[in-house]
Amino acid sequence: EREEGIIREALKIIAHHKFPVHIITKSDLVLRDMDIIKEISRIYAAVSITITTADDALAKIIEPVSPPSSHRFNAISVLSANGIYTGITLMPLLPFINDSVKELKLLLEQAIEAKPDYIMPAFALTLREGSREYYYKMLDRHFPGMKERYIKEFGNSYNCISPNARALYETFYKITKAEGIPDRMRHYQPEETEQLSLF
Repeated sequence: EREEGIIREALKIIAHHKFPVHIITKSDLVLRDMDIIKEISRIYAAVSITITTADDALAKIIEPVSPPSSHRFNAISVLSANGIYTGITLMPLLPFINDSVKELKLLLEQAIEAKPDYIMPAFALTLREGSREYYYKMLDRHFPGMKERYIKEFGNSYNCISPNARALYETFYKITKAEGIPDRMRHYQPEETEQLSLF
């Protein structure tokens, strides 16, 4: 995308036709297109940036081809400062890896500094047939012994909910409510137009 600019060209078309847009990304490259996103914001534009850990070193392991979390927090800060509706998709949290209350508090601390308009959480991981085998392979590589823990806890379940989910949600809502940060985004509401008569 950095070389081809396909998304940027798509955003130009969206802006030209005055369509709304919701961008979901893990990349701070979204800052490159801020000028077009601001234009689309006259109709509706939202940017949701996925962040699942405040630890850059851990992020490099679990999201090896994505920018560090610190870069993503910075992108949120810049977008927010420029009046673009911006939030965080806090998902997925990987059971036994980045799903501790301590880790969540550190993430929310940095998130609050970046001033997101919303933070949408999901304290679970989904594993489909095929992706499960790849995920377990990566667990063996980076977290020896963790695969066996997953098999014991979740078996072949598609939805692997963190055993800490209750404490995580309690912590999340306690902090975000105190800061006035919603857990969902404001959706596009088209302007009402007069209903024409059939006859």
